[in-house]
Amino acid sequence: MIKSRVLLFYKPFGVPSTFTDELGRATLKAYIPVEEVYSAGRLDLDSEGLLVLTDDGDLIHRLTDPLHHLPKTYLVQVEGVVTADALATLERGVVIQGYRTRRCRVMKIAAPELPERDKPVTPHGPTAWLRMEIEEGKKRQIRHMTAAVGLPTLRLIRVAVGALHLGELKPGEYRELSEQETLHLKDALKKTPSSVRSAGGPAQIKRKPVNRGGN
Repeated sequence: MIKSRVLLFYKPFGVPSTFTDELGRATLKAYIPVEEVYSAGRLDLDSEGLLVLTDDGDLIHRLTDPLHHLPKTYLVQVEGVVTADALATLERGVVIQGYRTRRCRVMKIAAPELPERDKPVTPHGPTAWLRMEIEEGKKRQIRHMTAAVGLPTLRLIRVAVGALHLGELKPGEYRELSEQETLHLKDALKKTPSSVRSAGGPAQIKRKPVNRGGN
């Protein structure tokens, strides 16, 4: 049996979730000297945090397919005064671009201890931090969600994908899961709801996966 390689990477602000970039910006290649791994999902250029990379196409499918309802956890700095009504509205789901988001978990938290960002946040009013756990990942979804309740997002850090966490990683650092951790991950994902596979079956290991929308 070929061992799957799974990497956890702390994507810094301003770094694309790709290994190439037409604009000549520093990419994942500048941080991850590992061949034939691809990101399972993505994070937007101005978002930070956990990016999972692997050479296992089936694992990418299970990590990214929304039908598996894999929770993703974010720390979100917003501008404005967070009210109970705003939190309740976010939890119930908001309409963004004609789509109503699923129910999610949101709570206001104390300012977390985080690494400084290369480009400092420049708010124009009071700010607050939220912890949001969603089970979908449409393009810039969290930013659209907070904006819908009058709380524009200033900083966004993904800290967990399912049971995978940033841990002690710093921006630009990565670590590879051990064989035991990888087997545990695969076993846990098998217990998530199954989705209908395409007629062609699971993605092949060497096929570059299509990145889904990020936050």
